[in-house]
Amino acid sequence: MTDQRLEMRAAIGLGAVGLALLLGALGFQYLGGFPPCEMCHWQRWPHIAAAVAGLGGGGLIAAGVLPARLGLGLALMAALLVALSGVIGVYHAGVEWKWWEGPASCAGTAFSLDGSLEDALAGARIVRCDEAPWRLAGLSLAGYNALFSLGAAALGIFVLTRRKTP
Repeated sequence: MTDQRLEMRAAIGLGAVGLALLLGALGFQYLGGFPPCEMCHWQRWPHIAAAVAGLGGGGLIAAGVLPARLGLGLALMAALLVALSGVIGVYHAGVEWKWWEGPASCAGTAFSLDGSLEDALAGARIVRCDEAPWRLAGLSLAGYNALFSLGAAALGIFVLTRRKTP
């Protein structure tokens, strides 16, 4: 396999990881009934960008629309974006475990309301970033995102460093 083909496949693979993790988060949200907090949304944006760069860019290279020489850049971009989501996941998991403080806007205490607006919102569900609504083997969704994202990014970088260079 040529280096450019490997780079294109790495870009597509990392984009697929970003898309899979995003779809998993949406599944937990819409099928599992776990609404996302603000930090959950922060983790989704890099996955969206990785899917666009990796799947979209890699697919355009495979279709011959983009030159193959862009594959390495797209693969590295996708790896960095997936890793960024993982780093945010580590931060979020740390906030859930109370290892460090999260943003005030995530604790549900960022503002107070008076009067009828407060009454209108009294029944609204506030999703806090510092409380994990679900855990499996001690890890929250943020923790699993961190593991899968950082692992996939590391694997992608490892594959890219093993390519043959002239």
